[in-house]
Amino acid sequence: MSDRLKKPGPQIEVIRRPAQAASTVKPTQPAPAPRPVAPRTATPAQPRPASPHPSGPRPAPAGARPAGGKPPFRAPRGPPRPPPTAEQIVALAKKERVPNRIAKGELEGKMKCRIWKKLHAEEARRFDQAFNVMEANPGLELADAFGVVQSGLPVADFVARRARAKKREEVKAARATVAGATVDELVAGWQTQKAELAVVMGERTALDVIAEIQPVAFVLERAGRVEKLNVVVIARKATWDAHLPTVTRDPKLSQKPAAVARQPARRPVNDPRTFLDFVGQRLTFNLRNGITVTEALLAVGPFDVLLGEPGEELFVPLHAMLSWSAA
Repeated sequence: MSDRLKKPGPQIEVIRRPAQAASTVKPTQPAPAPRPVAPRTATPAQPRPASPHPSGPRPAPAGARPAGGKPPFRAPRGPPRPPPTAEQIVALAKKERVPNRIAKGELEGKMKCRIWKKLHAEEARRFDQAFNVMEANPGLELADAFGVVQSGLPVADFVARRARAKKREEVKAARATVAGATVDELVAGWQTQKAELAVVMGERTALDVIAEIQPVAFVLERAGRVEKLNVVVIARKATWDAHLPTVTRDPKLSQKPAAVARQPARRPVNDPRTFLDFVGQRLTFNLRNGITVTEALLAVGPFDVLLGEPGEELFVPLHAMLSWSAA
């Protein structure tokens, strides 16, 4: 390559500065004293201005009264709905297969029957079964049908058991409504006087004296304890001797007296209230050992009656009667 083609490069000049003298240390100045600060007085908080709603003024809540305006218009309510009738309640309960109280609540504007069935599925299922039992047995009430479902018994057995329970309650209520002071005073007087009595039982008659009166038995001085269910008639010995010629007997029952049921509801005569309207009248009683007695009715107690005349009374328990009629 020739020297003519070579071009000289750019010249670079290096400038060197002289070394500086040793750095001088500036004297430290004292820190300025703090300025006293005046205490600030509390100023009440200023309310922030409400920011405008991006889409315009914010709507007032429903039912709020506008500022400076009249209350919103409300349509007047109609008259209150009449209470549901029993027929309406039963019809809705049968349609929806729910208890009457639930049907009544829907008719009064409370819980709907369909909602109740969702919330109480198990109970609703049992009521549905009860309505099926009612459809299969016309005349059966809802309470009895529900009892059949719960007990698992056949319908006939459940109805019979329910009838016995109802009869027991009726007998218990009947006894509670009749006062027995007159009958109790007479028997207590026989005990106090040590009167000699003829205690007629199913197959025999005992001449004895009452030593003690217990709730379900008499304690005699010679015969001992005699259960009241075995007693047919009690009278003074002289009174009973006078009645013997007029008493008729059934030969079959004399040999084998009719048994007394332990349950009062199963006895032929168990309601003392039926005799209250016949006090003073002559009645005929057929007793379980075959004896038939016709005498005037003196007094009625919860468990017994008094026949005859004052001073010559015949004590006859209700459980000893097979039947009775007006003489």
